[in-house]
Amino acid sequence: MGKKVLSLYDWFLIIGVVASNILYSILTGTLDVIGSAAGITGVLCVVLVAKGSIWNYLFGLVNVSLYAYISYKSSLYGDAALNALYYLPMQFIGWWQWRKRGAALSGNDAEHDGVQVKARRMTVPQRVLLFTACAAAVIGIGFILRYVGDPQPFKDSTTTVLSIVAQALMALAFMEQWFLWIVTNVVSVIMWSVCVARGDFHAGVMVIMWVFYLLNSINGLRVWLKLSDR
Repeated sequence: MGKKVLSLYDWFLIIGVVASNILYSILTGTLDVIGSAAGITGVLCVVLVAKGSIWNYLFGLVNVSLYAYISYKSSLYGDAALNALYYLPMQFIGWWQWRKRGAALSGNDAEHDGVQVKARRMTVPQRVLLFTACAAAVIGIGFILRYVGDPQPFKDSTTTVLSIVAQALMALAFMEQWFLWIVTNVVSVIMWSVCVARGDFHAGVMVIMWVFYLLNSINGLRVWLKLSDR
């Protein structure tokens, strides 16, 4: 990946999610290969997103494929559809968009002037419109998911809507994505904790994954405030 991009905090997140999955397997006496693979590749992906590195899309491709399967098995249909029908193709779109906005494959890439993407910020009216539209969509889709039998309709709609918008903002390199990711991660921790309580397989490692996502999203906001201010 060219120049060194990972900080000590990034390594803490990566090593932490690997160690947490190992510890979870030991304590529960189970080996959840799919769940652990989804969690570890997911954390690798979001750590690289926070650093503005285009290589996040490689790990994201693996993560969203596995997470779609896990969500479907837990009857979280909004999350399953989100990952299979939206996140998966967005990995390719995001790669293409980030290359256009200066994200290089290495520091020696002749076509670009650096490894990190050129981040940007929304105007205040754009932010007001963004958050208003998100709130309306969360409520509307929540009622739809409740009608089709989703056990956690409004939590599921929150993660679905905000993730759709945040992923688009991520592909377009807007800093505001991180506000949405933080909310999404908090709600996802709660949602998967409910799944743990009802005994869903994979749910435990998903809680671990989302906790590390939350820690990374807070750091990502800090980093992108700087990236979008240059």
